Amino acid sequence: MKIDLNYTLDVLEKLLNTPSPTGYTKKAIKLIMRELDKMNIPYKLINKGGLVATFQGENNEQQRTVSGHVDTLGAMVREIKSNGTLRLTNLGGYMWNSVEGEYCTIITDKENEITGTIMTSSPSTHVYEDAKTIGREEKNMEVRIDAVVNNADDVRALGIENGNFVYFDPRFSKTDHGFIKSRHLDDKASVAVILGVFKSFIDNNIKLPYTTNIFITNYEEVGHGASYGTPEKTVEFLAVDMGCVGGGLQGSEQKVSIAAKDSSGPYDYELRLKLQELAKENDVDFCIDIFPFYGSDASAALRAGTNIKHALIGPGVHASHAWERTHEDGLKNTYSLLYHYLLSK
Repeated sequence: MKIDLNYTLDVLEKLLNTPSPTGYTKKAIKLIMRELDKMNIPYKLINKGGLVATFQGENNEQQRTVSGHVDTLGAMVREIKSNGTLRLTNLGGYMWNSVEGEYCTIITDKENEITGTIMTSSPSTHVYEDAKTIGREEKNMEVRIDAVVNNADDVRALGIENGNFVYFDPRFSKTDHGFIKSRHLDDKASVAVILGVFKSFIDNNIKLPYTTNIFITNYEEVGHGASYGTPEKTVEFLAVDMGCVGGGLQGSEQKVSIAAKDSSGPYDYELRLKLQELAKENDVDFCIDIFPFYGSDASAALRAGTNIKHALIGPGVHASHAWERTHEDGLKNTYSLLYHYLLSK
């Protein structure tokens, strides 16, 4: 099988440049809807904002569901401070130092967008004695708004209020050596791979052995993404989410990770062995790892009482929830494993 990543990379860049912090994902969901419309794959929205698309297969009674989440890390306005800056509350689990100095955008309730920069309350070594030592924690972080504001009333006059969503600039970049650098590769890289695989099925008139659902969730980063919405005939649930890269792990940006266990417990043993064998049979560069500080949509679905076999695969992402980077080879290996799994009986 020859993998053409052109479509996947094009969709990935579009997704990364479409803001979707947890709780404000409608623009990204609409982008995915447009891609599914082009492929004539029917879908429905669920009430909490996610999306389920269905690709008919030969066996409609025993279905597979493949999930990816479109929500990302982000923030909300917690307080408008008297000096005209904003205090934030985080959406998702990241270190505050990883967003220090990042450009961001505040979305008002009237959908106006106002840019700013995230920094500490002591942002200059020329001015503040504690600039280097102040704790990078919520109480010391603020947004400098790109507007002339001197107090809280000036800020509110712009339409900014507590509860407004804030998203971070993704800074998408693709290098000559095949690396892809951007915020929010978790999990938009996997969503782009899923769409790419199904486009290949459509373009090549491939029939799948099982009816397969594409479940795009929108609250994974806060733990309840797939807690509702898994189609009732699902017997196997495959979460496609980032693989972790770092100390004590076998994963790399060039591989697809298959998770044996995360913080929710072990994944289904039989389904994991099947994925391993498919990877070996099809020359997929993969690894098996345990992610102790990680949860997925598959584990959320299980906690909700769904009767499924569950598994997790995904491209290796370095510095996850911080300065994320992956590689085209990691996307290719994830693509290949997903492709062969969906064709397997």
